[in-house]
Amino acid sequence: MDAVDAVFCPSRSGAVSNPLLDQLPSYQSLLYRRKSSGSNSNKRRSISRGRYGSTSSRSGSGRWASLRTEERPPPARSGPDQRPAREMPLSMEEKRRYKEQRLQQHGELSGWAQWRLSTRHYLKRLKEDGMEVLSALQLWRADIHLIEGMFGTGILSYFSFLRFLLLLNFVMFLLMFGFVMLPIITATHTSSVNSTFVSGGGGECSVYPPRDRQGLVNFHQHIIDLLSGTGFLEQTYLFYGYYKVENVHFLSFSYNLPLAYLLCTITYLLLSLLWIVKRSATGFKRKLVQDEERFQSFCNKVFAGWDFCITNENAARLKHSSLLYELKTDLEEERIKQKMAERSRKEKCRIYSLRIALNLFVIAVLVCCFYCIYRATIFSQQKQTQCQKCNFIVELIIEYLPSIVITLANFITPIIFSVIISFEDYSPAFEIRFTLMRCVFMRLASIGVLLFSLWSQITSCGEVCPCGYNHTVYPCWETHVGQEMYKLMMFDLLIIASVTVFVEFPRKILVNHCDCGLVKWWGQQEFAIPQNVLEIVYGQTICWIGTFYCPLMPAINTIKYFLVFYIKKVTLVNNCRPASRPFRASSSTFFFLAVLLIGLALAAVPVIVSVAQIHSSRACGPFVNFTTSWEVVPRTVSELPQGLMTFLYALSSEAFAVSFFVITCLAMFYVIALAGAHKRVINQLREQLAMEGRDKRFLIQKLCQAQANLSAHSSRSRSGLGYRGNQKSSTSGVYVVRPLIQYETQA
Repeated sequence: MDAVDAVFCPSRSGAVSNPLLDQLPSYQSLLYRRKSSGSNSNKRRSISRGRYGSTSSRSGSGRWASLRTEERPPPARSGPDQRPAREMPLSMEEKRRYKEQRLQQHGELSGWAQWRLSTRHYLKRLKEDGMEVLSALQLWRADIHLIEGMFGTGILSYFSFLRFLLLLNFVMFLLMFGFVMLPIITATHTSSVNSTFVSGGGGECSVYPPRDRQGLVNFHQHIIDLLSGTGFLEQTYLFYGYYKVENVHFLSFSYNLPLAYLLCTITYLLLSLLWIVKRSATGFKRKLVQDEERFQSFCNKVFAGWDFCITNENAARLKHSSLLYELKTDLEEERIKQKMAERSRKEKCRIYSLRIALNLFVIAVLVCCFYCIYRATIFSQQKQTQCQKCNFIVELIIEYLPSIVITLANFITPIIFSVIISFEDYSPAFEIRFTLMRCVFMRLASIGVLLFSLWSQITSCGEVCPCGYNHTVYPCWETHVGQEMYKLMMFDLLIIASVTVFVEFPRKILVNHCDCGLVKWWGQQEFAIPQNVLEIVYGQTICWIGTFYCPLMPAINTIKYFLVFYIKKVTLVNNCRPASRPFRASSSTFFFLAVLLIGLALAAVPVIVSVAQIHSSRACGPFVNFTTSWEVVPRTVSELPQGLMTFLYALSSEAFAVSFFVITCLAMFYVIALAGAHKRVINQLREQLAMEGRDKRFLIQKLCQAQANLSAHSSRSRSGLGYRGNQKSSTSGVYVVRPLIQYETQA
């Protein structure tokens, strides 16, 4: 028997040492680790030397055999719980053989075990068929596949994100409709169901004068009412003030509408949070893996960066240029990092001073924009009460003045930020992220400034304030806030449609049919993914805030996103081209969902403040008999049975809060420890992969040397060397080459 075969075939006897395999980097590293780990014990040191010494001929085969035995993976489990043959990483012949073995094993099982196995397979197949049916019924499936084939997965992520928001808004609408609107509709149209209407107790604070237009109404006034939510829309299911019902009495129970209204508000916020976190978990894991190491990022772009979903030649050319741009950006980041490491103290002081000055200028720009929004809101609120019979255009501008100022600020500030960021000497990737975060703050904070301006007008009622708010101007302030959110949403939809029709489409015509140098330099409109994502996140933030004051806002936002999908699809296919500088997070939805989480957090703040702090309207809404909206919860709890009330009070006590906090901290520490253990295992696996790469490189070098030796000996034999020397050298060369081939086969 050949000695090399004995090394690689443990079942054979007569194993001898193989000096070549003892030189592998992985084996030498293993010897070093074992010797270092056994240095504290003389016994371990003697055993280690006895086992892994390099002088004994018997230890050569023994140490390599033990190494291969320890590194050999455990055998696959044989039984009914194995994976299907189609999921195994095997060839077709091996899969057939594997399937035959599985059938033989199943034939040896008992009747009960065979029934369980067949039932499990049937349920699994039924689940797969159900998933296929659901995927076939998925919204916009064909359109999204078309976009993916033409422009790749980067732009696809935007439309998938838009579809997710549409489904989220539809679920929010079902929640508000099923638990708030449907009981009132049932009580109105069913004789067996009665409802109890709330009353503000009389007095000045309970007066809510109707604002319907009386007499002959012009057509343009209906347009203003439709765009601003006033007039005939104010006293409908659209706004908060219409739900002036305290209880809906069914045959067997009484439905508490104020409690349902408040719980639905809390539920849609929590549901949005959980749904966003669940979707962002996958993207966060992928982002951690991609951002772990720069060398790994280079390898992913070179070997796995191509998008095989692309079927369009222009899209393929664009993907090629985008990959080239990403590689250039990575190299530029490495160059900037090296440059930053070589900066002197004087250069650092100069750059930091410049950044501080530019950030102060950015803060000044933001303050100026916020002040303009504040003044526009105050001016609009004052003129709406004075200008009752103004011109149609003037009245419409006054109604939409805050929305116009917010839109102008959102249009101008990104241009200013993009100019400023070029002087701050950041890396290209950080420039994009930092500019986007500034734009996110501008867009979302502008809504907060608008609400602050409204609440400053609502709560300012002079020295005497019997109702707790300015009832003279705002008899139902919740409806008024809902109207402002409604106008923001309608104006946002009008802006998106107008930009597509009056800006992007004429620009495409000019670029295609005009040979002017300025027009060619201007070029075709780019479909910038981050800016489009900020638009829909801005609209979703408005929806989260406005749903409490306008319960049908999710339905309006669902229709809006449905129209936006087709508007963006048309403008992408016909008017725009993908961005030549792609955003790094466009291949995953983690950035989108992170921005959406920021929007949700900012939307929850004004809703919580209005529910817990601001006095409820006495003239409209379901919370007429309560000081604040939150007061319905303790009053309902006090009406529960004694045992349940005691249990709920115990849940809200400090003792339970402290205990829950301690348990949460322990669980968090356990998860952190588990994550640390997983990270260590991942590092070990990476080291093992790197070591295997060095082993393969070492073996390839030896193989090349062996081939060179064989060719040299062959030339000598042709020059007149004896047959015996030729046979000896050939045997020596085969001795080196043969184990290399077997090692590569087994690896």
